[in-house]
Amino acid sequence: MDVQTAYQKTIIFATLKHLENNQTIADSELPYVIHLSNVAMEILIASHNTTHFDLLFATQVALLHDTLEDTNTSFEELEREFGIEIAEGVSALTKREDLPKEEKMIDSLNRISKLRKEVWAVKLADRITNLQKPPKSWDDLKRRKYKEEAKVILEKLKGGNDYLENRLKAKIEEYEQYLD
Repeated sequence: MDVQTAYQKTIIFATLKHLENNQTIADSELPYVIHLSNVAMEILIASHNTTHFDLLFATQVALLHDTLEDTNTSFEELEREFGIEIAEGVSALTKREDLPKEEKMIDSLNRISKLRKEVWAVKLADRITNLQKPPKSWDDLKRRKYKEEAKVILEKLKGGNDYLENRLKAKIEEYEQYLD
């Protein structure tokens, strides 16, 4: 399957799943698919700046990265629709609900680090995309913690994708403007 066909199939699947919950981007009326397509855009650009990069796989994982965490999609459904490797990538990017909040991110990063570098790239791209202007509801402490989490992601996934690592470093520096 070519990347364009896979992109269309995957974005339609993900959009419909997120629409079931009427999910929007925080503090906006914008449909959640904008976030998904922004993560995929980071992956598309990264692929042009990265050797030995499986764009087809990474694009599908990028578009699906929040389906297990934020929708009623099951692992089995993802596996059936997109294959085991994509389902496993999305699962690694999903925080486990059975863990205490302070352990969720590290657990996910540990699972991501055992998979292909394209999964690492999706996590980097997701945080790059999320380091935009924070939601109005976040206080300074929440914004600072989010920035510190970004540094942990960058450190834990070091060596996964030079291009996206440099983008994330720059976004972390830019995020300083949102801190009191």
